[in-house]
Order: sequence, then C-alpha cells, then structure tokens
Amino acid sequence: MSLDSIKNLEWRYAVKKFDSEKILPQEKIERLKQAFNLTATSYGLQPITLVVIRNKELQKELVEHSFGQQQVVQASHVLVICIQSDIDEAYISRYFEQVKKIRGTSPDILDPFKKALVADFSKKEVHEIEQWSKNQAYLALGNLLTICAMEKIDSCPMEGFLPSAYDTVLNLKEKGLTSVLVLPVGYRADDDMFSEFKKVRKNIEESIIEIN
Repeated sequence: MSLDSIKNLEWRYAVKKFDSEKILPQEKIERLKQAFNLTATSYGLQPITLVVIRNKELQKELVEHSFGQQQVVQASHVLVICIQSDIDEAYISRYFEQVKKIRGTSPDILDPFKKALVADFSKKEVHEIEQWSKNQAYLALGNLLTICAMEKIDSCPMEGFLPSAYDTVLNLKEKGLTSVLVLPVGYRADDDMFSEFKKVRKNIEESIIEIN
C-alpha cells in the first residue's frame, strides 16, 4: 500500500456533520457501485444488495428511523446495504448459471459444487443464513469505506437505525431484502469539529502479531 493510501485512510473519519449543499458527482457514485459489486463474498454468492438514495424528502423521513442522526438527511447520498431474505436452491442455481455463462465452465465441474452448497444451505437454520449474509454485508461496508477514503468521499458507517422501519419505507420486503447497514456519503461540513480530532488507535505492536 502506497504512502498516499495510508494518508487517505488517516484522512477518513466517521463524519458527524455533512455539507448538505455539496453533491457527489455521478462518476464517484458509479465507482462506489462498482466497488460494492466487486466485493469478495463467501462462495461468490453475493447475498447482498446496495440501495442508493438521493432524495432529500426520503432521507428526511429516514432520520426518525435513525435515532435522529442528521447525517442521513445532510449527506449527498445514503447507501443502504441489504441482505437477501432467502438463500435457497433457486438462488444458488442462478449463481452457477452465471458462472457457466461468463466462464463457460462445464456443468460436470460445476454441478458437484452446486449440489454441495444446496445441501449445506438446506441444513442451516434461518438465523444461521441471516448471520452468514450479514457477515458478507460487513465485508462490503469495509470495501466501501476504503474506496471512499481513496476517492476522498466522506462517509459515516451506521448500525444505529431501525431496520424494520427502513424496510417498510423503502419497500424492501417486497424485493426479498432486509436492511442491515447504512452509509451516508458526501462531503464533510467545514464546521464539523470531529474532522480535526486525532485518530485514537492501538499501537501497531498491540494490534498486529507477526509470525515468521
């Protein structure tokens, strides 16, 4: 990782106040969408979907379901990371059809793996699949935060919101989705005092163990 990359990560912080007058250019939003779609996920199944919101009235409505956090309405855009409600045989089969289409891989090679995955997921409880899917959502969040830093996009990762209310307002259940994470993005306000705070982190020696 280059020195510039480290500087960009040091520049990043969880924004407490966005400049509501500044809007991210569409090309930056497109990069975030691409980065989300390129996130590594377990088995490559991508049980996650990104909802991109740029609608001030809707953002204002979501504030009351975000424990009053004003970043949701101040931000240029609000990204909502969702998980699939069901990972069943049909969902898994669609993934393998995509593999076959893009890579031209023989069914003789794919079918054993597909059958193993279908069998494995059929044995899992609903809450186990939900937790597995949430793990993939956090991978995507980490990826988005890094890309935001590289692109000098300000952000504020949020777990503090009411998923069931978001699901209702955004009609997510009808799409087979459940919201799990929220990421307002945009540009920090000049008077956000948190932008001047020094990062508080462990010493490298405390957080890293090297085995040679």
